[in-house]
Amino acid sequence: MPALLAFPLLCGMAPGDMSVAAFLVRADSISRLGPLALATPQGNQLKGEVIAAGKRYKARIDADRRAGRRTTSCPPETGTLSPEQWLSHLRSYPVPVRKSVSINTAFDALMKKRYPCPA
Repeated sequence: MPALLAFPLLCGMAPGDMSVAAFLVRADSISRLGPLALATPQGNQLKGEVIAAGKRYKARIDADRRAGRRTTSCPPETGTLSPEQWLSHLRSYPVPVRKSVSINTAFDALMKKRYPCPA
């Protein structure tokens, strides 16, 4: 029921703006499908959220590097992120703050944690 109530609020949002709480509700609702979950429309939407957050993050990092600014993290040019790693990161947020953290913010935080810049 909470997922149905959140649906109207999520429709007008740009990819990456979904909250961690909403993402997890949707992910949990299709998780019973296992690997087939990504083939569902809802799975594709969730995948799109992560891809959009990754593209936004990469564009910002690239712009910072071109401008000679220090970046918030130092990722390799290519990398992988499994669904399990991503969901584990999202679940690490305390339940009370999940509604106020966007997928964009969560992606940035994960990259900062996984790829810190040398001191």
